[in-house]
Amino acid sequence: MTAARRLFAVALALVAVAGAAPVAAQRQAPPEGGPPRDFTLPAARTFQLENGLGVTLVPYGTVPKARVALVVRAGNLNESATETWLADLTGDMMREGTSTRTGEELAAAAAGMGGNLAVNVGPDQTTIAGDVLEEAASDFVRLVADVARNPRFPGSEIERLKANRVRQLSVSKRQPQSITLEKFRQVMYPDHAYGRIFPTPELLNGYTVEQVRGFHAANFGAARAHLYVVGRFDAARVEAAARAALGDWARGPAPLINAPKPHRGREVHLIDRPGAAQSTIYLGLPVVDPSSQDWITLQVTDALLGGSFGSRITSNIREQKGYTYSPFSQTSARYRDAYWVEVADVTTNVTGPALREIFKEIDRLRNEPPPAEELRGIQNYLAGTFVLQNSSRQGISGQLGFIRLHGLGDDYLANYVRRVHAVTPAEVQRVARSYLTPEQMLIVVTGDLKQIEEQVAPFRQAVP
Repeated sequence: MTAARRLFAVALALVAVAGAAPVAAQRQAPPEGGPPRDFTLPAARTFQLENGLGVTLVPYGTVPKARVALVVRAGNLNESATETWLADLTGDMMREGTSTRTGEELAAAAAGMGGNLAVNVGPDQTTIAGDVLEEAASDFVRLVADVARNPRFPGSEIERLKANRVRQLSVSKRQPQSITLEKFRQVMYPDHAYGRIFPTPELLNGYTVEQVRGFHAANFGAARAHLYVVGRFDAARVEAAARAALGDWARGPAPLINAPKPHRGREVHLIDRPGAAQSTIYLGLPVVDPSSQDWITLQVTDALLGGSFGSRITSNIREQKGYTYSPFSQTSARYRDAYWVEVADVTTNVTGPALREIFKEIDRLRNEPPPAEELRGIQNYLAGTFVLQNSSRQGISGQLGFIRLHGLGDDYLANYVRRVHAVTPAEVQRVARSYLTPEQMLIVVTGDLKQIEEQVAPFRQAVP
């Protein structure tokens, strides 16, 4: 569940509680909320070691804990066409020990510091991180440095880890949203790593320890890495630990730059799922990435159109029509790449009508600017959730990593709320007209082909 959806769940729970209150209490209107405040990042210190590795220290909060995250620009982007999930397997094996510790000793060391060790692999980055007690921050810096630099990659563990991944693959390939996303990305990013979501079991089972070691050696190094420490910690001790543990790490290669050339143009792809009670819809197209000046306006436009609980598409096909329970849209971003997508699981017999209503809402926003009052509510929602999402150690370190990856500048966080509120109805319409062009939208639907093929046929035309 995303942070935004958790916030909605809390809001709905509060509404339910309020509904049980006495009638007299219900008559009393709540006070109007004030405008959301700007997000203020605590004073941070950033410096670079001689080998190119960056370090950012952010004193934050009152809880005596610190988040330590080493982010390396290496992930699925660095896989070849015959290496899908090799980055993920490498991340799994990095937790299985170093040249000086076994996997059990790594876990015990992290637990002794009041936390745990996580290695997460994404399209562009691998993050080695954990939250530990304040006094253990410098020790945990040394631990994540050891994991990044000196993984053991024990051959005794690879079959077990591959079996875990094969089970995960099997489960994912039975989920309609997973297989719909896979096709959506394959069509949008042909012959690019961003388009390869799942390997075959045969490919996954064929990986060797030598391939894992080779992937790590080719892709991990100081020039691709940045250390973030956020929370309560002794800054002098943490800096000394970072310099000692990471200062002599080999520079290694510069980050790989391989921006895709995504497919544009109307295509409809159907995946047969005989007897399915629902159809899973993915509908979207490439848009500008976070480095664009239009990115924040696009976030506002998305939230108004389909990316919030009070959005137009959600109100239409969920609240008014009852076609679906939890539709949503989002802008999904990678390095120098992003796409907008609307996702919905709809009842099979209304697959066509649901598509028609989605396109109707897109056209409505393209043809007329939204009312100022409607836009103001969306802006307050976006600004409020942004501040809440970044009111944690993990949230701050994640945002700093996002900013570094996309080159957004030091003022991105401080100015985000202000820029959201500066968006005008005319700008929302302009962005919708510029980027959300129906004739360029890719449609992928997974469902009972016998029931949906005729319903979807009209949308094969460029303009539905």
